[in-house]
Amino acid sequence: MDQAAYRKAAIDAVRQLSVDVGIPAKLEKLKEEDLPFLCESAAADACAPGNPREATLADYEAMFRKLM
Repeated sequence: MDQAAYRKAAIDAVRQLSVDVGIPAKLEKLKEEDLPFLCESAAADACAPGNPREATLADYEAMFRKLM
């Protein structure tokens, strides 16, 4: 199997896992009541310190609202 096929298989597996655990495929399916959890999760994510600029909960909320 070549690299492109491995990449496609990995992407397909991640998409299926998202469906299996109930992660919305599109952000427009997010609801107002999802925002606090999403913002807190984004702020607590292990990758957050690697962001090029520090973000507050309000920053995350503004970002999610733009994507809803």
